[in-house]
Amino acid sequence: MDARSPEAPGGRALRDVAENLFQELQEHFQALTATLNLRMEEMGGRIEDLQKNVNDLMAQAGIDSPAQKH
Repeated sequence: MDARSPEAPGGRALRDVAENLFQELQEHFQALTATLNLRMEEMGGRIEDLQKNVNDLMAQAGIDSPAQKH
């Protein structure tokens, strides 16, 4: 008997366990992806703030910022 057939002893239970495991892994992956996206957005905002602060400091010091030269 093929282990993949529904009549195989434990075949359905094994498939159900595998499907449940896959579902859990997929949920964890989606949660991780959402967390990473949020953190990347936060980091992008922090980098933009840092760039603005550096440009402001350079302007106060009378130094042309590289962005102004282009």
